Amino acid sequence: MGAMGEAFTQLLIPVAALVGIGFALLQWLLVSKVKVSADSDLNNGYSDRLIEEEEEGIDHEDVAAKCAEIQNAISVGATSFLFTEYRYLTIFMGVFGAIIFLFLGSVKGFSTKSEPCTYNTGSLCKPALANALFSTIAFLLGATTSVLSGFLGMKIATYANARTTLEARKGVGKAFIVAFRSGAVMGFLLAASGLLVLYVSIHLFSLYYGDDWEGLYESITGYGLGGSSMALFGRVGGGIYTKAADVGADLVGKVERNIPEDDPRNPAVIADNVGDNVGDIAGMGSDLFGSYAESSCAALFVASISSFGISHDYTAMSYPLIISSVGIVVCLGTTLFATDFVEIKNVSEIEPSLKRQLVISTVLMTAGIAIVSFFALPSEFTLFNFGSTKTVKNWHLFFCVSIGLWAGLVIGYTTEYYTSNAYSPVQDVADSCRTGAATNVIFGLALGYKSVIIPIFAIAIAIYVSFSMAAMYGIAVAALGMLSTIATGLAIDAYGPISDNAGGIAEMAGMSHKIRQRTDALDAAGNTTAAIGKGFAIGSAALVSLALFGAFVSRAGIETVDVLTPKVFIGLIVGAMLPYWFSAMTMKSVGSAALKMVEEVRRQFNTIPGLMEGRAKPDYATCVKISTDASLREMIPPGALVMLTPLIAGTLFGVETLAGVLAGSLVSGVQVAISASNTGGAWDNAKKYIEVTLIFSLSHSILQTELS
Repeated sequence: MGAMGEAFTQLLIPVAALVGIGFALLQWLLVSKVKVSADSDLNNGYSDRLIEEEEEGIDHEDVAAKCAEIQNAISVGATSFLFTEYRYLTIFMGVFGAIIFLFLGSVKGFSTKSEPCTYNTGSLCKPALANALFSTIAFLLGATTSVLSGFLGMKIATYANARTTLEARKGVGKAFIVAFRSGAVMGFLLAASGLLVLYVSIHLFSLYYGDDWEGLYESITGYGLGGSSMALFGRVGGGIYTKAADVGADLVGKVERNIPEDDPRNPAVIADNVGDNVGDIAGMGSDLFGSYAESSCAALFVASISSFGISHDYTAMSYPLIISSVGIVVCLGTTLFATDFVEIKNVSEIEPSLKRQLVISTVLMTAGIAIVSFFALPSEFTLFNFGSTKTVKNWHLFFCVSIGLWAGLVIGYTTEYYTSNAYSPVQDVADSCRTGAATNVIFGLALGYKSVIIPIFAIAIAIYVSFSMAAMYGIAVAALGMLSTIATGLAIDAYGPISDNAGGIAEMAGMSHKIRQRTDALDAAGNTTAAIGKGFAIGSAALVSLALFGAFVSRAGIETVDVLTPKVFIGLIVGAMLPYWFSAMTMKSVGSAALKMVEEVRRQFNTIPGLMEGRAKPDYATCVKISTDASLREMIPPGALVMLTPLIAGTLFGVETLAGVLAGSLVSGVQVAISASNTGGAWDNAKKYIEVTLIFSLSHSILQTELS
């Protein structure tokens, strides 16, 4: 069983990764069959007559040409921003990589001598200089993979937005399939490429490390650090970009000038659509990749000092990678339910179809976890647990991974309840607008704070059960369980911005009201599912952070973290403050950028003759430049705060204070993240709920007047 199991594992992981990449390419080919040209509706089973009935009196060649032009403008803007951002991040990668090398290498004075391993007595670990070098290489690999994940996701999103718009002429079902398949391209590319690069890195590093698995997997943790550090800057930079453009476009265009949200007369409309891609696609992709890489690396490192790590049981050691491999296969089957097995025929079926993806993938993954847990793991093994050992059975790990998986589903559905306008919380927020902005702000903040309760209990239960069963390794694989269906989660998440862009293109291209209704329905469902994706990201980040915290405490040799010790308590309160400091910096950055955007949009409306009448074109490029410059300039201070604080705290005040800082920021950050995310989602959908309600009331009044 040992040799056969190892051979099967060696085959399963790369094959699953390659199948995931192949499936992503297949979805891209299917999306590419929709041509963004005047003849895009020919030779595909739909006659010109059917489309002309939807768009009577509209020049189809002109519409297709406009869609292609708008798509190109969005793609060029997003690509330009990301290339500029990545130039900054390349410098950061080099500098921070050098810092990692110097810090790790200087621990043992850049020693080139092998020394006894920490946990595996009787064995020798590779020298400190080698660990520093390989950790730096792993950091650079993780950072590069994170950057590529975000960039490729953005490219497919900008490739698919106009195609989704054009397919909406044939019905909401056709548009849904294009948008979802495009999201699946990003989801599967990220999950599969992340797994493949990690697998190849381990095998290449093992050529040097040999039997020193402790040193090998300690150096591999740099892969997770690289992924998460790039995610930090990508999320902050993209977030500042998209929110500055969004505020500028809405405040001046919708509020002051009373024109539709994506009206081509609005100078900030292209920047707004670009922001959806660089923030909600590229940023979210890098963010979830960072959590995915960190959870895998944390689980691998903790496993390397377990009994099967010391005994060199390759199959058991690769359990975290096997989970990810099975997740890719499960998500592949799940995707077919949305695109092939079940046809979307009307608007009301969109959101249930997306939520059904989460349920199906969770149920199938639970069965998959049960199979691999009994196949890959020995019936009983021991784990190190803060100076002691803990005996664990293979079914314990099955429960650990499963509870992380199901806790993610609970967090997702709770997020949906608090951010969807189909339920009372968002409707209450919308109703509060009757008495002004002040009550709306109060209701929105209250909703965000209240929405924290169930996710925190879900995370707490997952932590308690997984730690009780398998110590810190249990928490690490619980986080991995929450992210095991990352391909489906990202497909659902990326679907939202693609649909949002499709609606904007329909508006700017002057397409019929029926087409815009369909794209708006896709966008409304996407808003809710995007919030669900953020819930998954936050929940998994909490578990991953705790697992990494445990690994840090074990590796630093801290037996207990005593909160009554002044150094630790000071670290706790400072750490709890950091998420608020970080949030303040990013909010102020958004405010400053939005202020410049509002002033520029107002200037163009006031100084360009014929702009409001549609006789002149706005200067889109200036608004894109404002968002680009502001986001790139303002992303550096928050990023530096996060990256430098642990280094400074640990160097100046010691590992006990650093432990307090990490614990405090973890506990505080989860609360702030969930409440802020859900408050924003609720306000956004409350706005849409009011718009839909007003339109319905107005239509009803007109109908009653005509009948009377």
